Amino acid sequence: MTTQELIAQIKKKNSFLCIGLDVDLNKIPSHLLKEEDPIFAFNKAIIDATHHLCVAYKPNTAFYEAYGIKGWQSLEKTIQYLNSNYPEIYTIADAKRGDIGNTSTMYAKAFFEDLAFDSVTVAPYMGKDSVEPFLAFKNKHTIMLALTSNEGAFDFQTKEVNGRELYKEVLETSKGWKNSENLMYVVGATKAEYFKEIRKIVPNSFLLVPGVGAQGGNLQDVCKYGLSENIGLLINSSRGIIYASKNEDFASKAATKAAELQQEMTAILNQ
Repeated sequence: MTTQELIAQIKKKNSFLCIGLDVDLNKIPSHLLKEEDPIFAFNKAIIDATHHLCVAYKPNTAFYEAYGIKGWQSLEKTIQYLNSNYPEIYTIADAKRGDIGNTSTMYAKAFFEDLAFDSVTVAPYMGKDSVEPFLAFKNKHTIMLALTSNEGAFDFQTKEVNGRELYKEVLETSKGWKNSENLMYVVGATKAEYFKEIRKIVPNSFLLVPGVGAQGGNLQDVCKYGLSENIGLLINSSRGIIYASKNEDFASKAATKAAELQQEMTAILNQ
């Protein structure tokens, strides 16, 4: 999916909501554990109930890899179901990969070609040659960690390098990489006060923003400083939506939570 196609979907749905499919078998409704593939059964129900309210889904691959080959098969079935039934949905493999060139190329092939995701998250610590192999894929996006919402973010990301905070150096440097127009960036919602500075460096790039809802991020604050001329935001909510209920009404409760965010986004876009 191209950036323009993503923007068109956002405008059509009045939503820039991304739903994280971080499936923990200890948290899903117990009746699903009787299914042949409980993870896929859970995902399918969530997707069918919420696809009209969001523009993207983001499975965190750790929640699938943790269950071995069966978990990976659940991930594969989930992305195939999305691509076959809801091709207008933007898909993000939250894998946080990043290694030397040849390895990154193989990671990119795994997510872009084999699984056919639209985008993948990467860690930039190893620099240009660890990210550019992802950027080489046409009509695919690479979503690079820029400023995260975890406690340890302050260990490195906000340290000063040459008189400038490291995350700003990362953003500025990445703009010079080959095919950098295919870059998006992860910026945590709990860092809302930083969005103004980030937009000075990457005014038009899309930002994937986790942390709204269960982690305490505020949508209004993020949008105040983070919205661009082309919207430029994908707001992710995972636990706050998918675990809204542990009963048989889990999918409809998830839809209710998603609709609350979507309606708030519609109001912001209308302003």
